[in-house]
Amino acid sequence: MNRTIGFFGLGLIGGSIAKAIKKIHPFDTILAFDIQVESLEAGKNEGILDTYYTEITEEFSKCDYLFLCAPVKENILFLKYIKPFLDEHTIITDVSSVKTGIHEEIKVLELESSFIGGHPMAGSERYGYLNSKASLLENAYYIITPCPNVDPKKLDGFVNFISSLKAIPLVMNPSMHDFATAAVSHLPHVLAYALVTLVQKQDDSDEVMKTIAAGGFKDITRIASSSPVMWQQICMENKSNLLFLLDEYINSLELLKDKITKNLDEELSDYFKNARDYRESFLEVSAGPIKKVFSLHINIPDRSGTLASIANELAKETINIKNIGIVHNREFQEGVLRIEFYDEISLMKAATILKESGYQIVQ
Repeated sequence: MNRTIGFFGLGLIGGSIAKAIKKIHPFDTILAFDIQVESLEAGKNEGILDTYYTEITEEFSKCDYLFLCAPVKENILFLKYIKPFLDEHTIITDVSSVKTGIHEEIKVLELESSFIGGHPMAGSERYGYLNSKASLLENAYYIITPCPNVDPKKLDGFVNFISSLKAIPLVMNPSMHDFATAAVSHLPHVLAYALVTLVQKQDDSDEVMKTIAAGGFKDITRIASSSPVMWQQICMENKSNLLFLLDEYINSLELLKDKITKNLDEELSDYFKNARDYRESFLEVSAGPIKKVFSLHINIPDRSGTLASIANELAKETINIKNIGIVHNREFQEGVLRIEFYDEISLMKAATILKESGYQIVQ
């Protein structure tokens, strides 16, 4: 069955979903509305969009699925504008990372039989259509929050559709979603922004801290490159959950501070060990907001052509490198080269090849 699918907003998430649909279901018709004409034109030129609009029209009444892919508040506002154009068969969904507010508005507008909320637990610190990609949803959890009186057959159809895009659907209620994502997504983003701001304030005029920022700092603050507008809205929409968890986090910092102040070596060690063990258990799951990273570090001699030689060794075995770079901050005892791969098989194969070539694997 060929579907007609509409998008309100064609940024990183909307563009990625549209690209995945066009790749996997090439005969589906895709319509889009956005105030950013450049994104619409790019989608049309790439063959992702069949038609695009710069205003909301009755053409969207033909849609089987209508994805709201703007920031949280805009998605809620869209509901009032699109209601006059909805057909009874159309399922409205969204990609907002906060669900309670839009579910409340759905109830006010009496659209509960037509709404299945959604939140793909995938993204990037970069945003906008130009950074979208069809593979973004692959092996990522896609949380689905249906209204109670949605036809079960329609819900099953939507779940199957999301599965067909290679995502992993999880059905849950909106309140559980908002509390869980506040802990594993919203709070970490807030902390990343706060940590970057702290270092900015403490740095000197020569920007020494910025210059030597280690891999650990860059890793933990990478998400602070995300859209400020989007995160401002998320904080306001999920305010109560976020404030509760911020209080809990501040309490945990106070306890940690107390252990350090009192030189409680053993308690501090146990604290770090428990956190490490729990964190490492996440690595068994590649889907979700915390992605498994397939990387290794190797010692390299300070010699011209070494980097090219390593890349050539891996290329001969058709091993694709996702990212490669020299670690300048000496976080390790020796200067090392960090190589990141797309999957574990490539990582293991590369490690074997490099060891056989005489390179020392640090990690």
